[in-house]
This record gives sequence, C-alpha cells and structure tokens, in this order.
Amino acid sequence: MIGKSVFIWAASVLGVLVCSVLTLAQPTSPRNDNDPARRIKIAPESVFTMFREAGMKPVNHELTPAQSEQVSRAFSRLPPLHQRLLRQHLHSISFMDNMPNTALTSLLDSGNGPKQFNITFRAGLLDETISEWASWKENSCFNRTADSSYAMRVEGGSLDALLYVLLHEATHVVDAVMGLTPPTSERHALIEPTPFTKDIWRTMNAPVEKYTDLLLEQTRFRSGRPMAISMAPDVYRKLAQTPFPSLYGMAAWSEDIAELVTIYHLTTHLNQPFYVAVTKNNVEVARFEPMKNPLVKPRLKQLATFYAP
Repeated sequence: MIGKSVFIWAASVLGVLVCSVLTLAQPTSPRNDNDPARRIKIAPESVFTMFREAGMKPVNHELTPAQSEQVSRAFSRLPPLHQRLLRQHLHSISFMDNMPNTALTSLLDSGNGPKQFNITFRAGLLDETISEWASWKENSCFNRTADSSYAMRVEGGSLDALLYVLLHEATHVVDAVMGLTPPTSERHALIEPTPFTKDIWRTMNAPVEKYTDLLLEQTRFRSGRPMAISMAPDVYRKLAQTPFPSLYGMAAWSEDIAELVTIYHLTTHLNQPFYVAVTKNNVEVARFEPMKNPLVKPRLKQLATFYAP
C-alpha cells in the first residue's frame, strides 16, 4: 500500500528519463544479498498503480539469463562511490514492459533504518545502445515536421543503454543519501546552496540569472514542448555558453548532477564518446560536446568524491 508521495524535484520529464516522484511504500524487508545487481524484484505496487492510473498497462518483465548478465555488467561499471552506497541503500531493481518513461526511482519506507530505494527500468532499454537511446531522447526535444532537411543524433558509443540510465538513476540515490544538491520539496524555495549548486542554480529548477537564456527556456525539459528542429543549432550554441552537460541537465539541479556524473564517467573512465551532432542536408552544422565545454570543465573537480577509495 502507498503511504504518500513526496515531490523531491519538479523536472519536466514527460516520460523521457527519471520520474519526479519518490514513493513511500511499506517498510522494507531485510536483504542478505550483497550484490545489488542480484536484487531483482517485481516493482512496488505503488509504481504499477501510478502507471495504471495514467492509462497504461504495465507488466513485470522477467529477465533472461543474458539480460541478467547485462545488468551485472552495468553495475560492475559504476563509479566506486555508487557501488558502495548501492550495497547499503538499493533495496531492489525492477524491469517493466508497457512503461511510459525510461526509469523511476522510488524511496521506500525503511522505518528508522538507512534509506532504501527501488529503481524500475523500462525493459526495452536492454535492447538499445547508449547512442540509440540517447538519440531518441534528444530527438524528442525537436519537431522535424516543418523541415526534414535537419537531423540529429547522439554519438554515445555502443555500450548498453541500461548503463547510462543506471548511472543516472544511481546518482540520484547517491545524491539523496549524501545531500549533494539541497534537499527540498518546494520548487521555488530559496535555500542554502551546496558546493555543487552554488552560482549555477537559484532554486531547484531555476538557473541563476547568468545562465538563464530565453531560447533555452523554450526547450522541452524547461517548457514541456518540443521546438522546431531548425532551431537546434542555435539551441546547442546557447547550451555551450552554460555549465550544463545536457538539455536534460537543465531540468533541475538533481538532473544536472546526474547528467554530469553520467557523461563524465562514460567519457573519462569508460573511454566512450559523447556528443550531439545536428546536420542539415547531411552536413554537420552544430556539435555539442559537454566534456570539452570550458564552462563544464571546472565543475569536474567536484566529482572526485565519486572515485575516492
């Protein structure tokens, strides 16, 4: 049974990445398995209820042996801090078919014990590469109807899409446990910044004035609406004038840290490419490569804590 819902962030996800609701469920039961990748369970009933009430027909997805190996491989590639904290705080992971968004992180009621989380993934991720999935997500920000001469792709390498989404979701867990971004349920609350949000975020989903741009405010993860794809070159030029690692990272400070850690880890520690390329008539007219952005680079020193022994 559901106790209540807590709105931790107010990102405009629109079924693309992580949902903004953490659900308090019944108290969790003790675990004996020290390997988080083996904690595969059916998603909490509150997750099924949420999707059914939205008109979906979610179904639990049983993993094949090969898919279970994919999951183990993804967990083994996480940063050291993620691995340590997930052993303590990840209650379970779940896979679901007919799920409208890509992943949902739920905070479970663990009584007086350590925080415990469930992460539910859309099972289709298991059949996609990072490049395929990230290209789909990025293309959801733009409408090609008026001008099909433009195209967009994300080059993110050939590793499993599950790895990207697990990295992102697990960073939310690390953030919630360690308070790397300010904990708040109020979208417009002005509270004491953390080192990660200082001089970048004014409130949980509003950048400081210096990095608030009229064009970027119209993008999907800020406004909820896709833009004409002909605007994409200007969008990525504007994004390159901010310290944000992606358009999705502009949705809220929790998404900012999750995107920054994920893209940094993939490129720096797993030696994968990551850039957005916009073409017109098959000629590249814009490229956004966050880890080469001079405004992003100074933030990377803050990520050392994820790799401490």
